[in-house]
Amino acid sequence: MKRIAKLLFAGILTLSLALLVIGILGANGFLGTHRNAGEISGTSPRPEPEVLAVIESRQQAANTLQIADAKQILFGDFHVHTTFSPDAMGMSLPLVDGEGAHPPADACDYARYCSALDFWSINDHAEGMTTEHWQETKDSIRQCNAISEANGTPDTIAFLGYEWSQMNQFEKEKHYGHKNVIYKGLSEDEVPPRVISAISPVVQVIQESTSGAFTRLMLSIGSSFMSSDYRDLNRYNHELSSIPYCEEGVNTKDLPLNCREGVYTPEELFRKLDEGGYESIVIPHGNTWGLYTPPHASWDKQLVGNMQNEKYQFLVEVFSGHGNSEEYKSWRPFTLDENGNKYCPEETAEYLPLCRQAGRIIKRNCLAAGLDEKECSEREVLAQQHVMNGDYLEGSLPGVRFEEWLDAEQCRDCWAPSYSYRPMVSSQYALAIGNFDEDPQNPRRFRFGFIASSDNHKARPGTGFKEIDRRENTETIGNKTDLVERWRYFNQEPPISSELIKFDGESVASSSFQHAERAAPFLMTGGLVAVHAQDKSRNSIWDALQKKEVYGTSGDRILLWFDLLNPDAQGKIAPMGSEVTMNTNPKFRVKAVGAFKQKEGCPEYASDALSSDRLDALCRGECYNPSDERKLITRIEVIRIKPQMSQEESVDQLIEDNWLVHECTPNADGCVFEFEDSEFANSGRETVYYVRAIEEPSNMINGKHLRTSFDDNGMAVSVEPCYGDSFKTDYQDDCLAPSEERAWSSPIFIDYEG
Repeated sequence: MKRIAKLLFAGILTLSLALLVIGILGANGFLGTHRNAGEISGTSPRPEPEVLAVIESRQQAANTLQIADAKQILFGDFHVHTTFSPDAMGMSLPLVDGEGAHPPADACDYARYCSALDFWSINDHAEGMTTEHWQETKDSIRQCNAISEANGTPDTIAFLGYEWSQMNQFEKEKHYGHKNVIYKGLSEDEVPPRVISAISPVVQVIQESTSGAFTRLMLSIGSSFMSSDYRDLNRYNHELSSIPYCEEGVNTKDLPLNCREGVYTPEELFRKLDEGGYESIVIPHGNTWGLYTPPHASWDKQLVGNMQNEKYQFLVEVFSGHGNSEEYKSWRPFTLDENGNKYCPEETAEYLPLCRQAGRIIKRNCLAAGLDEKECSEREVLAQQHVMNGDYLEGSLPGVRFEEWLDAEQCRDCWAPSYSYRPMVSSQYALAIGNFDEDPQNPRRFRFGFIASSDNHKARPGTGFKEIDRRENTETIGNKTDLVERWRYFNQEPPISSELIKFDGESVASSSFQHAERAAPFLMTGGLVAVHAQDKSRNSIWDALQKKEVYGTSGDRILLWFDLLNPDAQGKIAPMGSEVTMNTNPKFRVKAVGAFKQKEGCPEYASDALSSDRLDALCRGECYNPSDERKLITRIEVIRIKPQMSQEESVDQLIEDNWLVHECTPNADGCVFEFEDSEFANSGRETVYYVRAIEEPSNMINGKHLRTSFDDNGMAVSVEPCYGDSFKTDYQDDCLAPSEERAWSSPIFIDYEG
């Protein structure tokens, strides 16, 4: 027996040591493979006759509308991630039935052959970017552009960039949001040697704690016996964590090459960009998305001092695959009473506060368990307070499914809103506010031009050309099978018990999984940025961006012109994005043409350039493939905003959404609308105008979001969401619903003369 015991002990010891060695090797990346930028499959550009035919079709539309000296309208995507981004890599894993690696090379092939974009940029998260990956990204983007040079007119123009992903979910005064940094040039002397992340050395202490190291060790032991994707993930994490943080306060050009440079505020980011001296643009995005934005976050603090730098930050993304960030709303997640105490508002036809629904759930379960009214009412108030303090309740209530939260915290009357909408960081709010600290007579303003893009995390720029493949063309993740159903608490159905209603006043953690499931119905294919460019070249695209002669679309290639007809006495016109001073009533003209309807499959040039396997894996067998028939523009909506004249002036009355609405006569050639603001000359105040061109309804993935049902009073009674996990919603279900695709012009800013 002793011999057997010794052998058993020796075996256990040997196995433990082997697992420890495997774990250490895995944690340090030795068992994984370095994920590089991949190989671009298509070595030839789209045929030049095809490229020129697209340009000609847009010029013909302009000629039909009698637009003199029309510039070229070009479509692109300025927000694209690959599996060089940590979250994108996580989404690619077998655990969530991911597709595997999608490196930068995939994005080039997709933009060229699948979506046929005129231009695009790569924007992987700086927080997960090693110096080696940044160099590989630069090389891949250069290779993508080199292929275009075979044409006299380039087929697709690739820009280099990254995402600065700052957030503070709990302190609104320290939250600034995500911003894409995009560079004009490509050569080594035109782009930086490293990216600038939103992680500072202070955060490093948290990231590299003992518990974090232990967790990585345990994960590496498990993953060593699983798919190579997990071993590659360990390699990636080790490569990232092995790079030291750069010294703070040192000029970016004096730092060593291989360190992680990070700053935590826009002011510091702009300073770093100044130090580098590389020509770049900073574009905020996803500002209203409540998954990582505090409830009362606002644009105001970013209009103070050096937190705003108009040299870099003059465009904003109003729409992406994470929804619309355009519209301002007057409701709030909670309000303050006269004593400064937080108060949970009542539900209205426009908005159900999360705190209100939390209290309802607690009280309902409390009463169902037989407790008295007084006790249950006290628990209701306590639940409301916890939510208003930022403690989400999903994780504290096992058995309460996220459907029971109904459409709490969502914008009911927004078009395609982002999840858990934050109205004070909407684009309309940004245009309405002013900072009067420095010069009360000349307040500081945000004067943003509008763009849209995709925020795709699967190396697929411009996915919105066809509303297909929800699982591949949106950020939806989840398993094809129900194997994980058994351990996911939200799917359990325990009986109502004291555990279900227990709420003892202690802080509770949020459940990110339930947040992800609630957010899934708000994920869409994403939008496009359009520019009015002198020609199809890098310089002309950049020039259009600088002039704000840009607009955004929800994914369809809508043609849009918006001009001020009487900016001066010379008979000139001022296009979208212009800043003008005048004291006479402004007159405007809008012209819009719907996007081409799509044919099934891919053009011949795509199948000639890519193998059938590559075409199926990357494009899913579907490409941008326009017919000769266009969608109709059904109406033009005009938005008028009168920016604050004093800090005390409420923005609620200053934003006039749908100030004018023009119903278009059905015409495939487009819609033309002229209007005048007869009130401007007597108003004595500056005014901002922009337009939305609305297309006829067509099916859109997640077009109805939570699919909420309401009672006769307009209050929510149930939801029927389209789930991220396919055992709840069929894997092949694209959750299509009719919706109105649209385009947003950049505003025209008119100062009042005198």
